[in-house]
Amino acid sequence: MKAIAGLLLSLALFVTACGSPSDEPHGWVDEDVTFTADGLTIHGTYRHERGAQPGPAALLISESGNTDRNGDNAVAGPIGNMRQLAELLSDKRVASLRYDKIGTGKTGLGPYAQRPMDVVSSVYTTGAKAAVSYLADQPATEESRISVYAVGEGAIHAMALATDTDVGEPKVHSLGLFQPLPGRYLDIITERVRASAGPEALNTWLAAVDQVRTKGTVAENLPEGLGALLNSGNAKAVIEADKIDPLTLAAKVPAGTPVLLTCSDADKQATCASVKPLVDALKHTALTVVDLKGVSHVLRDDPTDNVANYSKPDPLSPQLTHALDAFVGK
Repeated sequence: MKAIAGLLLSLALFVTACGSPSDEPHGWVDEDVTFTADGLTIHGTYRHERGAQPGPAALLISESGNTDRNGDNAVAGPIGNMRQLAELLSDKRVASLRYDKIGTGKTGLGPYAQRPMDVVSSVYTTGAKAAVSYLADQPATEESRISVYAVGEGAIHAMALATDTDVGEPKVHSLGLFQPLPGRYLDIITERVRASAGPEALNTWLAAVDQVRTKGTVAENLPEGLGALLNSGNAKAVIEADKIDPLTLAAKVPAGTPVLLTCSDADKQATCASVKPLVDALKHTALTVVDLKGVSHVLRDDPTDNVANYSKPDPLSPQLTHALDAFVGK
């Protein structure tokens, strides 16, 4: 159970400095903005060059759980990797929008305050759709050059935007999928339980997963550790997340779409072996796969991938920045 308890900390990222515009070098500004998604007011930062002509722009989608626009997380602290990504992109003359997902930062729960268990994956996708529409409407955005960059489970919502065929919705030109969610939610957790738990705990967990998928109910009195992964409080969110198959989404991404996908030998959540089925599902796109070495889940050099190190103010890995150098112009 100690191993399971340790697993919870790493999965907390997996599941569960704003102000008025200020002048910066080259005329770039971080502007506090808001937009709405199904009655929810979402707060974000639109980083753009003042007075610039229309050009490429990117939507940035943070990791799952309580992770805000900058990548800061309630468990791991002030990570800041999404803010760093926005700054890196502006160095390459790419405007960006990053935002506080529902329940994070300034956004809060809004109309879901009295029904927080209704916050499921589709609510996050709705927020992402509103965000990309806001970005597309900005004068500095060239509509044919909109990219979406996402970390971890954010890749699910990024691919949902790229496969959105609704009339009038912005078209996504390219995708950056950094350490993406490689499979169905409960399958991923099962593999980690399998590696950490004893036979009895594993069998209990497998039975609980089968009950969720066949009956749509949650087993009662799961042992400590397992009960924190799946319980009546998170059952609805887990059930809805598990219905989404990243491989199905990937297969629907339009052929020829430029896609940058990264994995890392150090990232316990997105090993290169685990993302291979996703890579295969994206073979019809203009896919670039970058195998990072010693890079953590938050895109920094740290071969330990220790959650305790996530908030250290280190730069993004040079391996990632090099990959972006070659990709942003595609």
